[in-house]
Amino acid sequence: MDKNRFPDIVLDTMKNLNMVIILYLTMVTVHSLSGYIYENSAMDFLMRVKRTPMEPWKLPILSVGLYLCLLLLLSIRCQRKTGFLLKTILELGIVFAISYVLNFSYTGMAFLIIADTMGHFSDMKQRLILMASICAVYILLDYDLLSAGHPIISIESCWAYYSKEMRSLLLGIRNILNSLNMIVFIIYAVGLILTEVREKERVLGLNERLNTANQELQAANEKLEEYARETEKAAETRERNRLAREIHDTLGHSLTGIITGIDACVMLVDVAPEATKEQLKAIAGVARQGIKDVRRSVKALRPDALESLNLKSALIQMMEETKRSTGVEITYQIEPALKGFNKDEEDVIYRIVQESITNAIRHGRADQVAVYISRNFNMLEIHIEDNGVGCNNIQKGFGLHHMEERLEMLKGTLSYHGDHGFVIDASIPIRWGTEEEND
Repeated sequence: MDKNRFPDIVLDTMKNLNMVIILYLTMVTVHSLSGYIYENSAMDFLMRVKRTPMEPWKLPILSVGLYLCLLLLLSIRCQRKTGFLLKTILELGIVFAISYVLNFSYTGMAFLIIADTMGHFSDMKQRLILMASICAVYILLDYDLLSAGHPIISIESCWAYYSKEMRSLLLGIRNILNSLNMIVFIIYAVGLILTEVREKERVLGLNERLNTANQELQAANEKLEEYARETEKAAETRERNRLAREIHDTLGHSLTGIITGIDACVMLVDVAPEATKEQLKAIAGVARQGIKDVRRSVKALRPDALESLNLKSALIQMMEETKRSTGVEITYQIEPALKGFNKDEEDVIYRIVQESITNAIRHGRADQVAVYISRNFNMLEIHIEDNGVGCNNIQKGFGLHHMEERLEMLKGTLSYHGDHGFVIDASIPIRWGTEEEND
């Protein structure tokens, strides 16, 4: 059973109990008055009570009818205080009328009005004021108090028709019913108070949980704001690094080719003017391509060759142009078709090959570079070696550092050594399936 509905259930019990009490008093009184009439002892009864009672057939009609009106009023919910006050006055008037019909032998219906008041008002001050007023009316409905100023037929006088033993039993039943009504009212009042206490505790608990949730939400918002700031800074750092890599890869590669080519021209200009002219033409081509790459880097940060060619063709074009501009012998072997990579992966592969060749020419002063690209199960293997001066104590510079950064983004690895010339090995996980070309 829902604990919050307990007061309503008790209140319904009170209503039914009051109906039983009214019917009991009415029917016993009707039976006794009818007995006086049928036994021709009505005159003795009238001489004893000195007042004409109500006709017996009217008693059940009036008492039950008025009680049903009372139940109807009790079922009405009023939103305004003035409306509830008017309803309460009408209810008290009906209680007075029922008590009058029953010769003020029972006034327990007033507890229904008090219960209705307790359930309607949540403000304790207003509730107490109205309950005190109803209790005052309840006290004024007392038989002994009213009979002092106005002749009223007592219930004992009406029930004198019965024997002493029967009368004692009937009055005892009435008293028990009155006590039950009082007990049920007390249970209702206690249940209502406990329900209100539980509801207040629940509201306080909800408020406390809400405050805790608000604090946790505020803390989470602060963490999110802090994370957003850190993410923004990290994004700015990554973007700066990416720009640095692009500028380094683009300009560094082009300038290395130009410088190496010019050095060759200085040595050839006196002994082979025609070869020098051809070399200068190749250098000019590299310079023009470098300008295109710079413009493209600023615009999209993607090698220009990859915009118009596939990855394999772009790599071959880059290595052939480097051969023509620098005079360095570059051999290459590209086994897979290099299809199925996304743009970021193509950029990384292209830049690793480009940077490795640039480093071999610029730092290693190599005149021979070999590039091998193969597929080993689900890994793309890039092997680049040169015949340069090598390096026993390798200090990671800008080029190697950014190669590693690029590979980390693809979950790849980079290894290198400079014992005999310089060797670079890069491994990149392949996410695509079977090659479209024969490997």
